[in-house]
Amino acid sequence: MLRQVIHRGLQSFFYKLGLFVSRHPVFFLTVPAVLTIIFGFSLLNRFQPDTDLESLVAPSHSLAKIERSLASSLFSLDQSKSQLYSDLHTPGRYGRVILLSKPGGNILHQADVILQIHRAVLEMKVNYKGYNYTFSHLCVLRNQDKKCVLDDIISVLEDLRQAALSNKTTARVQVSYPNTKLKDGRSSFIGHQLGGVMEVPNSKDQRVKSARAIQITYYLQTYGSVTQDLIGEKWESEFCKLMHKMQLDHRDLQLYSLASFSLWKDFHQTSLLARGKILVSLMLILLTATLSSSMKDCLRSKPFLGLLGVLTICISSVTAAGIFFITDGKYNSTLLGIPFFAMGHGTKGVFELLSGWRRTRENLPFKDRVADAYSDVMVSYTMTSSLYFIAFGMGASPFTNIEAVKVFCQNMCVSILLNYFYIFSFFGSCLVFAGQLEQNRYHSIFCCKIPSAEYLDRKPVWFQTMMNDGHQHTSHHETNPYQHHFIQHFLREHYNEWITNIYVKPFVVILYLIYASFSFMGCLQINDGANIINLLASESPSVSYALIQQKYFSNYSPVIGFYIYEPLEYWNGTVQEDLKTLSQGFNTVSWIEQYYQYLRVGNISATNKSDFISILRSSFLKKPEFQHFKNDIIFSKAGDENNIIASRLYLVARTSENTQREAVELLEKLRPLSLIQSIKFIVFNPTFVFMDHYGLSVTMPVLISGFGILLVLILTFFLVIHPLGNFWLILSVTSIELGVLGLMTLWNVDMDCISILCLIYTLNFAIDHCAPLLYTFVLATEHTRTQCIKNSLQEHGTAILQNVSSFLIGLVPLLFVPSNLTFTLFKCLLLAGSCTLLHCFVILPVFLTFFPPSKKHHKKKKRAKRKEREEIECIEIQENPDHVTAV
Repeated sequence: MLRQVIHRGLQSFFYKLGLFVSRHPVFFLTVPAVLTIIFGFSLLNRFQPDTDLESLVAPSHSLAKIERSLASSLFSLDQSKSQLYSDLHTPGRYGRVILLSKPGGNILHQADVILQIHRAVLEMKVNYKGYNYTFSHLCVLRNQDKKCVLDDIISVLEDLRQAALSNKTTARVQVSYPNTKLKDGRSSFIGHQLGGVMEVPNSKDQRVKSARAIQITYYLQTYGSVTQDLIGEKWESEFCKLMHKMQLDHRDLQLYSLASFSLWKDFHQTSLLARGKILVSLMLILLTATLSSSMKDCLRSKPFLGLLGVLTICISSVTAAGIFFITDGKYNSTLLGIPFFAMGHGTKGVFELLSGWRRTRENLPFKDRVADAYSDVMVSYTMTSSLYFIAFGMGASPFTNIEAVKVFCQNMCVSILLNYFYIFSFFGSCLVFAGQLEQNRYHSIFCCKIPSAEYLDRKPVWFQTMMNDGHQHTSHHETNPYQHHFIQHFLREHYNEWITNIYVKPFVVILYLIYASFSFMGCLQINDGANIINLLASESPSVSYALIQQKYFSNYSPVIGFYIYEPLEYWNGTVQEDLKTLSQGFNTVSWIEQYYQYLRVGNISATNKSDFISILRSSFLKKPEFQHFKNDIIFSKAGDENNIIASRLYLVARTSENTQREAVELLEKLRPLSLIQSIKFIVFNPTFVFMDHYGLSVTMPVLISGFGILLVLILTFFLVIHPLGNFWLILSVTSIELGVLGLMTLWNVDMDCISILCLIYTLNFAIDHCAPLLYTFVLATEHTRTQCIKNSLQEHGTAILQNVSSFLIGLVPLLFVPSNLTFTLFKCLLLAGSCTLLHCFVILPVFLTFFPPSKKHHKKKKRAKRKEREEIECIEIQENPDHVTAV
């Protein structure tokens, strides 16, 4: 009883709302237009892009950020970023270049050319306010001699050049890999500076025979001042230009450059590349909506309503964008998905209102017809809009750990609210004016009076075709002239009979089993998308650089800083064994290891604290080849006693081409050891900030949104007209969601912030289209389930087909945007639309004929009513036999 009362109350409310809109159409047309103009100007004046890529796509709350703060408090990250090598996430300002020789060539034989390019970088000048700055003015300085920090591969190349000039063979300058001995006696790790290495067969010291690539990084200081940052940005820009010029001068080498701003620039490049394609997409949606709303009947055809419906969503999106920028929002490329998300939901309301208008009686005044359409459609549309708001509202909650997802969900909530308001106000007013034209028998395109049938009969065929109002159809038994809409005609006359045919059903069941199998297979292979390349323009310098880097420099993981943050008895044999155990399997760059070796070679005993620290400070760290280790140890003095309160070493693991996944595995392996070992340590690399629990952070929004929708649907079991409608809706949405998730994994789509937003949208898109179909079916009172599903498809199939076809056609231009972000968006939304269409038109029409709700009780009720009516008629005839004769 409560369900019926609530439903009738909502229908009554929307009937009154429809009447109110139909009586004041100018007001409801003007107010949204004025709001769009106001907020549209704010969009133009306050547009500002977000330049902080880390804050957008890295998990907001992660242990890696805490570890970064602790590591930075012990050892300055700005001074140590040359040792803490990371692929694409190097902090601060820098310029990086990969020099690649031709296939079969040896990059080490071109040492002279590489050093010429290196000198050009050092001599490059940047002008700022009349002063010229070179790399020596901006570089990170070494603590020992206050010289610029340069990669050790430069020293190796200089040795090779000197050997070539003195007519020595390069074999005498032995280059080992990944650790090599430099001229000053230092042992240096060059695993990330030399790539594509082939070693001399059976070489004990891993001598290099040839190499394909060299990577050089130029690190700039980061003081935090605005001036320093501006000069650094100009230097990076000039560096990239110089590398492009050098590429033209040295055809025998391939140069790939990267700077700190490259990632953000190529991330924002997607928006610039997509602008024209989004306009093309809008044109295609306008064309599809216009054509699908047209009929041969010039009176009842509504092409302009389809056009105005799409424009309604456009102006509501402009208003939402204006509100976003007024509230100090900053634009980022992930927001490209909002127009498509808003269009998919908004046009569904537009086409449902059009279908609702077609279902009203033509003999009613146009204001009552608008009210009837509101009463019929807006209850369902309100429910689906509420679920959209709940899903994206949950995604915008504090539980979401990725800022880009949170910002997107906040914008989507505003867009959904404005979509809803603009559809019942602006589009409702358009529907009122169109209804008035139809009632007054005006042409739906030319807005002229339609001539009488007698007048048309005297005119040529082409004129009759243009001015045909369907009078020849209405003169026959056809009671509803809107049945001649080509989609409704196709569904009623052809498709409904075919899909409910008993011979088709087994093939549909087999099709669903195949669909479920592939979906399940894909769900078992989900990959997290921590790789930042997934969000960049596909033909950008950053992507080209990353691919070459992955190909030639993925033998070793990023350098992991191993920070011991409390005093430790390094002279203790047990501690030494524990450190060996922790670093087992890693290539280490460690003062501890070098010091132990120094003691063994010199046959020096340091088994107590005083001897250990005394020899370390007075002898070991005084040697030129070990002086750089001073930066890795923090001493404290209490009276006459010296202590080591903290130290660090570096670990590098052997990896394959999938370096990022293996780096995450290393982090997950090392971090738990810090809790159970007696040695208190932390591990850190700048890459970890982007990877730390990324999988959990990125999947949390869709889990929360799905749980929120599921909870709402369960709690409203007693509020909806029929609980089985919610039950079938939950099953359908789950099937579509898992299908999209599995199939997108098989289509090589990783779980990044874009794919997660698409999964949240898929939940709502499925509800948007399945809910009206299912509720109409469970409420139908026909004799059989087959007849009920036919009626449901006839009632809602047109709107579903119109909306999904417009949505899918609008996605096509995204294929031509050269960006990984838009490729991901296209794939996910294409799967969402296709799976929803498959369920609405193939799977549900067949499965609903097998399973509850049963329609037998409706048959019994109708039979009882018919019998009662026949008895009443018999009684009337017996009481008045003359009535039969009169009739």
